[in-house]
Amino acid sequence: MAVRVLVVDDSGFFRRRLMEMLSSDEHIEVVGCAADGAQAIMKMRELRPDVITMDIEMPVMDGITATRKIMAEIPTPILMFSSLTTSGAKSTLDALDAGALDFLPKKIDDISNDLDIARRLLCARVKVLGGRALATKEGASYSASSRSVTASSPVRKNQKNASLDLNKIKLIAIGTSTGGPVALQKILTAMPENFPVAVIIIQHMPASFTPSFAERLDSLCKINVKQADHGDEIKAGVAYIAPGGVQMTIDRHGSRLLLKIEEAKADQTYKPSVDITFSSLARVCSSELLVMVLTGMGADGIEGARLLKQRGATIWAQDKQSCVVYGMPMAIVDANLADEILSLDKISSLFGGEE
Repeated sequence: MAVRVLVVDDSGFFRRRLMEMLSSDEHIEVVGCAADGAQAIMKMRELRPDVITMDIEMPVMDGITATRKIMAEIPTPILMFSSLTTSGAKSTLDALDAGALDFLPKKIDDISNDLDIARRLLCARVKVLGGRALATKEGASYSASSRSVTASSPVRKNQKNASLDLNKIKLIAIGTSTGGPVALQKILTAMPENFPVAVIIIQHMPASFTPSFAERLDSLCKINVKQADHGDEIKAGVAYIAPGGVQMTIDRHGSRLLLKIEEAKADQTYKPSVDITFSSLARVCSSELLVMVLTGMGADGIEGARLLKQRGATIWAQDKQSCVVYGMPMAIVDANLADEILSLDKISSLFGGEE
């Protein structure tokens, strides 16, 4: 079954280009287009697409407002297109708050210099989001508040018995990708003031986005949140977000743990990479470490998690039902590395949030 897509953009040139790229995939059907947010809502009601690609800045009604209205009326997976600027980052984060599930750079060259690679990446993102919508049509339920598909497959661990003893943990490390901004906000805002543990976060995100993301979380959370800087000493009660476009590792200097920011190599797929940060932790940390692998496409983090498991770290994976994309956590679960498989609500509640 083909994924049915509605393309929304005020630029006729970009609409045509996007429609051509999407239509090149036999598993995707472009069912319509719209030039502004108001038209998008009307087309959504008429066509009931599986996925909507949405521009942010449009006349009549902007993409963020349209996203909010669509999610309130007929929740539909939405892929935003954004400029890789500071203002673009803030708008994209607003769109994710409004209910969008994923984003891509509007400038195709920012996805990849190779047009064919950019086309395949775009189609892959749309098909992943479309798979969620097709699952919904086949009997699952889509929640606008949690942005999740609830399927019938059982959780393999008993979430009711899951517990967290912060006296036994000195550091928390989190790896995530697609869907991560919303998931991280839910978890970090649940952490109380004077939280006794430091948090290391690796979120797949462009370099221009991570400063705005850190600032937003810092304004919402009781704990301190910052983009990591080279040489930062890891301190309790602070969450450090790996900068986009580079790699973050951890070094030990006596009793102190210091963050190291390095240029990424050209052949490294993820910048930052969960595997690289997790692997560095395995070299310097003891068993007093809680690792969480949250929603995300792909399998980044599995090799680092394997090393951390050998060192005695506790590993949690987000469950399928609450993930935007069940890729990274699934890799952890399928490799039998997860000590607990937990919903996002359950993880949040263990840090003091409501379940």
